Amino acid sequence: MQSLIGTGVALVTPFKKDFSVDADALKRIVNFQIDNGIDYLVVLGTTAENATLSPAEKELVITTVIEANNGRLPLVLGVGGNNTMEVVTELKTRDFSSFTAVLSVSPYYNKPTQEGIYQHFKAIAEAAPVPVILYNVPGRTSSNMLPSTVLRLANDFKNIVGIKEAAGDIVQAMKLIQSKPDGFHVISGDDMITLPIILAGGSGVISVIGEGFPRQFSNMVRLGLERKVEEAYQLHYLLADAIDMIFEQGNPAGIKEVHKTLGLSENCVRLPLVNVNEDLANRLSKFTKSL
Repeated sequence: MQSLIGTGVALVTPFKKDFSVDADALKRIVNFQIDNGIDYLVVLGTTAENATLSPAEKELVITTVIEANNGRLPLVLGVGGNNTMEVVTELKTRDFSSFTAVLSVSPYYNKPTQEGIYQHFKAIAEAAPVPVILYNVPGRTSSNMLPSTVLRLANDFKNIVGIKEAAGDIVQAMKLIQSKPDGFHVISGDDMITLPIILAGGSGVISVIGEGFPRQFSNMVRLGLERKVEEAYQLHYLLADAIDMIFEQGNPAGIKEVHKTLGLSENCVRLPLVNVNEDLANRLSKFTKSL
């Protein structure tokens, strides 16, 4: 799974002012990533406002990205949830011929035990026709997938090939890197600590800021992988304020404001999310134009 080394981005779902899916804007965003050095694309993750999309809209997003990408970059599809059997059914019935892997979030709301998390992903691994990337994001799921559980899964199922680690805990990430089996990817899910995770032995990132500033962020990741530390940190600190800003009032409201400034799409998000306020919009616009 060398294709998972480097910079992936979690694509937004752009909406028109009437809140319908803007397929033309999504094509522009995909091409913007490809033209500026991104290594792979993640479709229908949290940043895509997946929870607010109808089944038909999800299919439109998938079809649009596949057509716009035209085989140029590896694609990863978000397939997860807190109903294990529903996830298993999708894995058994969907056509994954255009996808390199699936990204599957740890169950949210239910707050399962570590054994419950293990059994959930065991069922997913046994059903998945393509490799599986685990996704640990306690800030959204209210449940932390401990390193012991991740390592148990990684050792028990060869098609579980990595984890997007978004606990915001560099120590937890380092424990995974220290003990992981060969070939298992620890992928940062937190833009601000991506470079430290890479320098500790991580494989890269699935990013949000990279979707707004793909050239600068993917260059930082490459420099980190090449152990060109000083040059990599120059880019990290160039983008650090923007990383804080895009998450200040929720994701993807911040990155959509960047896309508006870049002329890629409108800044519309669906309820219960709302747009960033005027102060943050002005700060994001000023930063984006300065780059």
